[in-house]
Amino acid sequence: MATGLVLSVNGRRHETQAAHDTPLLTILRNDLALNGPKFGCGLGECGACTVLIDGKAARSCVIRLDTAARSSAIVTLEGLAANGLDPVQQAFVAAQAAQCGYCLNGMVMTIRAFLDASPNPDFRALKEALQFNLCRCGTHVEILRAACLAAGLEEMES
Repeated sequence: MATGLVLSVNGRRHETQAAHDTPLLTILRNDLALNGPKFGCGLGECGACTVLIDGKAARSCVIRLDTAARSSAIVTLEGLAANGLDPVQQAFVAAQAAQCGYCLNGMVMTIRAFLDASPNPDFRALKEALQFNLCRCGTHVEILRAACLAAGLEEMES
């Protein structure tokens, strides 16, 4: 029988009795009804499930509940927009960087964490930050354009 664990998600405290080895993504989507993080590969490879854990991008499909409970803050896509759209989200809207939209959660959360750690990146660093996030429908150019806009870069370099 699992003992209760407490998570801080988007500034709110949530207690769960789920098994300690339950993936964080399962709790976020099924118990907390947060639909930003998506189930993609289930292996931490694609990035669709990315959340911020203590300010760092993390793949919630491979983070165990007991590990997540040791963090002080988990932020999902919904949490970024708690007080209006985050500048990264605004950049995605402005750049029309969505097609199917499945990867956008991971792209936005990865860029947010990267820009928080490196507020003035060059294009190469920005591109490298996104290299392990997969887009299945081919919206890469628009996503890079949105990332550049969010980072304040004038234009994309080749």
